[in-house]
Amino acid sequence: MGSKWRKAKLALGLNLCLYVPKTLEDSSSPSRRSDDAVSLSPVLVQRPTTPTPSSSGLRLPRSISKSSSKKTCAICLTAMKAGQGHAIFTAECSHSFHFHCITTNVKHGNQICPVCRAKWNEIPLQSPNAKSKSCVKPIGRPRDNAWMSIPPRRSSPIQTSSRPDALRPVSSIFNTEPAVFNDDEALELQGRLAESSLEKSKPGVSGKLEVKTYPEISEVVRSVSFKDFAVLINLKAPAASKSSSSRAPVDLVTVLDVSGSMAGTKLALLKRAMGFVIQNLGPFDRLSVISFSSTARRNFPLRLMTETGKQEALQAVNSLVSNGGTNIAEGLKKGARVLIDRRFKNPVSSIVLLSDGQDTYTMTSPTSGCSRGTDYKALLPKEINGNRIPVHAFGFGADHDASLMHSIAENSGGTFSFIESETVIQDAFAQCIGGLLSVVVQELCVKIECVHPVLRIGSVKAGSYRFDSSPDSRTGSIGVGDLYAEEERNFLVNLDIPIVDGVSDPMSLLKVRCVYQDPVTKETVNLNNSDEVKILRPIVMAERRPVVSVEVDRQRIRLRAAEAISEARVLAERGDLTQAVSALETCRGVLTETVSGRAGDPLCVTLCAELKETQERMASRQVYEASGRAYVLAGLSSHSWQRATARGDMTDTTTTSYQTQSMVDMVNLSQTMNFGNPIASSNSNPSTQRKLRQALSFPARPRPR
Repeated sequence: MGSKWRKAKLALGLNLCLYVPKTLEDSSSPSRRSDDAVSLSPVLVQRPTTPTPSSSGLRLPRSISKSSSKKTCAICLTAMKAGQGHAIFTAECSHSFHFHCITTNVKHGNQICPVCRAKWNEIPLQSPNAKSKSCVKPIGRPRDNAWMSIPPRRSSPIQTSSRPDALRPVSSIFNTEPAVFNDDEALELQGRLAESSLEKSKPGVSGKLEVKTYPEISEVVRSVSFKDFAVLINLKAPAASKSSSSRAPVDLVTVLDVSGSMAGTKLALLKRAMGFVIQNLGPFDRLSVISFSSTARRNFPLRLMTETGKQEALQAVNSLVSNGGTNIAEGLKKGARVLIDRRFKNPVSSIVLLSDGQDTYTMTSPTSGCSRGTDYKALLPKEINGNRIPVHAFGFGADHDASLMHSIAENSGGTFSFIESETVIQDAFAQCIGGLLSVVVQELCVKIECVHPVLRIGSVKAGSYRFDSSPDSRTGSIGVGDLYAEEERNFLVNLDIPIVDGVSDPMSLLKVRCVYQDPVTKETVNLNNSDEVKILRPIVMAERRPVVSVEVDRQRIRLRAAEAISEARVLAERGDLTQAVSALETCRGVLTETVSGRAGDPLCVTLCAELKETQERMASRQVYEASGRAYVLAGLSSHSWQRATARGDMTDTTTTSYQTQSMVDMVNLSQTMNFGNPIASSNSNPSTQRKLRQALSFPARPRPR
């Protein structure tokens, strides 16, 4: 682990300048410290304070950067000494670097000094035909005010443009995007390894999908009918494989906002979060990086996250610079093209979108209120919908368009998360990839069939999942799609139980069948639930009041809370915040009087806390506009897909709904692996470590007696 984080530190040190090598002078002065210089090695300490912002990263104090840059290359963090076989470049600002380090930095689009942030008048470039040796014009003095570079074809200095630096393109063949993004890295090696693994071991997905059914009550008297009788279908995905090589690999495309509003601390923390994502991807996973401001750019093609791939990806992320407007639609189109044009496909594909602003190009005249959702369809490329590519959208800060981001996620099959505090970007990303890296079920379809000849399916409470019913309403199917390891889905099927004559005890209601694909073996799994859902139809009820299933009651209160939040949102958008708060308060009262509420069920407690938090975020129009709308939409996204989303600062129990163990583990890793001195990770005081929250997942519930 230490070597991996050191490599991350080496690469991300390009722009962020986060690491300061310790010198003899520093060793003799233990009291000297730099609070805004943060290294990228894991350590169990409290989160660092907000770093000093710059145009695209973190800036070192002048006294430290000057002394360290004389002896050590600020990019690779190794010593620079004449005669060691490495060419050394000295910039016009007097900072020196290894030639191969600075040319790698430049080819990713960085045109400023990694140490002092000075603009360069000349850009050093490595010739694409250069081998082990390079013809470099000798530098007379180490402080000459000129970069001497190797041009692509001729040994003459690169002539820079007179245009402003922000608009000047880098004259490098490495920055040329192909017309078609079919340059993704091949997966042949992965295929050979997978075949060899299958010959020697069992499939990576351990176990099968669990299917359970619960009728609302166990018996209904023959002489009465029962309208909207609920049958709960509970699905639970198998656990993740303990072997990382046996899980389904991922093709991940990150679409990142680098507009002017992301300058400084925001961009620095985004880079750090991306570093965490990169380091936790496996060698069979592939990553591509798209950035957008006024236009969109592919900074990094779809590459395998081998050690070399990770280094290159980290350097590409570090080269991001903030400027310009916000063109979300263009970023999404380019991200979709990466997945559409690829020659090879990993089993799991997804896009992660992050933005802190509002689209200033596609949305020419946005309006306010709930009706805005229809206008946002223009931002979602048709390629995403047609190819079922989920976009997991992250709204960052108080200025982003939450309705837009939620609409993009909802229409693509992804989730919307609200990152209120910039310090939890990494935790939010960690939760997302914790799920994506644990997909164990794909293309899941739940098929429902009525058994008794007079029964018909009335309705199905499936949230955002699509339910298709036959013309006679006797059969239907729910398209669930992918499931993360140990993830649960709960669907309520409503039936109308008729009066029956003669002997009909027990009465068969439903049969449930599930079909899905194993993402590792690609095999189709067909699960037939042999046990039909049955209830008793006695002549006389054994008890005066039938006992309602705890399982069904818990799902009903979950749906009731989600409906109350949705209703409150409609009222809030209309400007009636008083009625919105009243609707939420009424729902809280109802929940506390349910069977689960009186029993102190953890789900009910969590839902009541969420309703209370939502009320507080609707206290005034100002509060609602700043954070209330985004918080509500992130919660609705979570409930409709029954999948965890990030909300607020991720420290209270209302944000842990639907979390799986894989998500919890990844978030815990993010919260404990802060970027500091690697030596401190083994010697840190437990009292100074950040206290991690206990995950409380909705599916965790008591079993019926």
